[in-house]
Amino acid sequence: MDSKEATKAIIDMLSDRSEKPPAFRLWDGERIGPADAPVTIVLQHPGALRSLLIPPSDLTAGEAYVYDDVDVEGDIFSLLDFGFEFVEGSLDKRTALSLLRLARRLPRQNRRRKADRPRKQGRLHSIRRDRQDVRYHYDVGNDFYRQFLDPLMVYSSAAFLDPSESLEVAQRRKLDMICHKLQLCSGQRLLDVGCGWGALVAHAARKYDVEAVGITLSSQQAAWARDVVDLQGLSDRIRILERDYREVEGTYDAIASVGMFEHVGRAKMRTYFDHLRSLLAPGGVLLNHGIGTRERDRGRIKPTFVSTYVFPDGELLPIEEVVGVAERSGFELRDLESLRTSYALTLRRWVANLERNRDDAVAAADERVYRIWRAFMAGSALSFEKARISVYQLVLADPARPWTYGRAWAMASDDEG
Repeated sequence: MDSKEATKAIIDMLSDRSEKPPAFRLWDGERIGPADAPVTIVLQHPGALRSLLIPPSDLTAGEAYVYDDVDVEGDIFSLLDFGFEFVEGSLDKRTALSLLRLARRLPRQNRRRKADRPRKQGRLHSIRRDRQDVRYHYDVGNDFYRQFLDPLMVYSSAAFLDPSESLEVAQRRKLDMICHKLQLCSGQRLLDVGCGWGALVAHAARKYDVEAVGITLSSQQAAWARDVVDLQGLSDRIRILERDYREVEGTYDAIASVGMFEHVGRAKMRTYFDHLRSLLAPGGVLLNHGIGTRERDRGRIKPTFVSTYVFPDGELLPIEEVVGVAERSGFELRDLESLRTSYALTLRRWVANLERNRDDAVAAADERVYRIWRAFMAGSALSFEKARISVYQLVLADPARPWTYGRAWAMASDDEG
């Protein structure tokens, strides 16, 4: 059996077990599969399927795409849905072994051997290593992120009331929802841990008349955020600092941590909550917005595509573990809300924006970075949709904080009606 025969046999095995199989285009131009398939997998050379399948993991498959053993033309969500079918058990063990035996007959000519995986230095979750990890992710370049984020450059889940809403509207609502949950009022001091490109501190200072400090480990984010502050005439009320959360001092009436908790890690979770608790004024409040896993008893965690190329050293934790540690640090849980479906919608909008602006995104970074983010965001959207992961906003207060009855206080200004 030659490479082409083995490749076609693998395609037949996969397609026969799928309700909506993709089309394939071989290295010689031959097309196999439904004429109306929403996505085509392009096999760039005779060993492409071996590169995609061996060893079987999402890291292997992701690198085959990133380093162009395969390309994806059309709807990447359809392709990932196809992949999820097999992860969720569409292949019995006997068929899977047969498929791998066929894949091993293909040439060892994969391009992913050239993979340039991020190198990690220093102790896990030390300030030095966390700074490297964060800069690896966020210092891809402001111009690259501009190609898929909303005009405010908000890089966390929006809050949709209707799937037809624009991303910009839903992101503005999310900013206001955070301010409401923190019950900000004039003259208070706000700390934004992981302030990104400055949207939240600017919104809070402008609309709620607070003084704010935003911290980030990304020099490119910090530069952008300072420009935002200056352009809006808020430099007398906002400071942007390049700091790790462990390096912050002072006293704050309210703290927001939005989209950085994934970087903290299980080993440093108590340190994180203890330190933020120490920064709160009596009666203060923390809003912690972070992604969590819905898997339990995961056993040994292996490297994944996301943990290797997107969030080095990132960890997703079960929500009950997070709440438990926060309460041991002296917080009381006052409110918990999942934005799982909103994050799925947010990611789909980001992917659409990135694909629409593909040429500018590649010019701002390169083809490799474009492919990493396209695959990561599409895969994450499906993980939220399938309830494998969720994103939670926790309102954690000093237990002495006066109680507010009902939930009107948690509503953004445009959904109080």
